[in-house]
Amino acid sequence: MTGAPSTEDRRSAAPEPTSARRGGRPRSDRAHRAILDATREMLVEDGFAALRLERVAARAGVAKTTIYRRWRTKEALALELLMELAGPHIAIADSGDTREDLLAAVTNAMRALTETEFGPVIRALLSQIARNRSLGDPFRASVVQGRRTEVSKAIERGIGRGDLRPDADAEIATELLVGPVYFRLMFGGELDAAFAERIADSVFRAFATPDSPVSAPP
Repeated sequence: MTGAPSTEDRRSAAPEPTSARRGGRPRSDRAHRAILDATREMLVEDGFAALRLERVAARAGVAKTTIYRRWRTKEALALELLMELAGPHIAIADSGDTREDLLAAVTNAMRALTETEFGPVIRALLSQIARNRSLGDPFRASVVQGRRTEVSKAIERGIGRGDLRPDADAEIATELLVGPVYFRLMFGGELDAAFAERIADSVFRAFATPDSPVSAPP
């Protein structure tokens, strides 16, 4: 008479969990990604005013309840998308060179606008960030403040090297470095390497110590 199957036999005969057999990311992660992608596409195509959570759900192929469980408003959904797209372009690595650090502050913002999906999305949302506090306030507190913090670190490093004056204003420096990029985004003008160099050199000279090694001529 055959005995009962061993524990090892039972394990080998048991089916694998569905998620393990299929591989890939869990369904909830796939839905989250699909929702954010649909939001990005619809913002770029139709703008924020036309954005509706029900329409996002339909394009993403998810139930409306899936959207509403995660985001109560379209502002919250747009904000998460902005945070995700902006995040990788904020940090300024310590290059060991003050001018290069200032230049990175400009080029990081410029590349985000011209070479990544962040650019079309921020164009679609700029007016809302300016006037819609439920979107603008968290964006300023996170993305804008994050950029200010990174420029402050670059300014502090420049002061420590003796390149920049101790009274160099990091808040003003942030606006001088990044502001021209957004001005051209809104009102026109080339966003190219030569423009970035001019901005970085101008800010460097504005805050430089008398004996600072400013590499570009005035």
